[in-house]
Amino acid sequence: TGYASQGLLQRYPKAQVLALDFALPMLQRARRRGRWLRRPLPLCADAEHLPLAAASCDLVFSSLTLQWCNDLPQLFQELLRVLRPGGLLMFASFGPDTLQELRAAWAAVDGDSHVSPFLDLHDVGDALLGAGGRDTVMDAERLTLTYADTDALMRDLKTLGAQNATEGRRRGCTGKGRLQAMRDAYEQFRTDGRLPASYEVVYGHAWAPESG
Repeated sequence: TGYASQGLLQRYPKAQVLALDFALPMLQRARRRGRWLRRPLPLCADAEHLPLAAASCDLVFSSLTLQWCNDLPQLFQELLRVLRPGGLLMFASFGPDTLQELRAAWAAVDGDSHVSPFLDLHDVGDALLGAGGRDTVMDAERLTLTYADTDALMRDLKTLGAQNATEGRRRGCTGKGRLQAMRDAYEQFRTDGRLPASYEVVYGHAWAPESG
């Protein structure tokens, strides 16, 4: 919604910042965010098929986008393609331990897919190397947020735009009985009066190959 774009404009005031998103409403929110001297140029496009010329960008910065893409090798090939020789790719994504409590609570209710799967750090790193990333560095950290109840967690996830997009998800609305059963199952994780939600944040950066 423009949070990172604002930071990039502040850090690189002379740069032309492109704010790319597949969802037009997200770009519209980014346009309205803050009072910047120069707003980023919005670009509604598919990250796996970028409408940008090769070697046209100095930096590609991605915060929590990779997990929504279907073809990680294709994505990295595109991101490296649009970088100038020696340009930098930096990104953050989620690892498989993300929302493990929510996944376990739903598993106690049914066998459907309710939480999007996330790729392991090593798989992401392999895909980046395979696409031609140079001097690749991967790292991860684990964070825990706490909530008064599962409804507060679900509201937070909705605000983040973190809907379930898995192939095996149940179509249609979730019944009140199954939703309450998930809430009850989640209670096993309550500690000091709060419900935890784990996030494994995967970080990576790589340089585009030099020309020649």
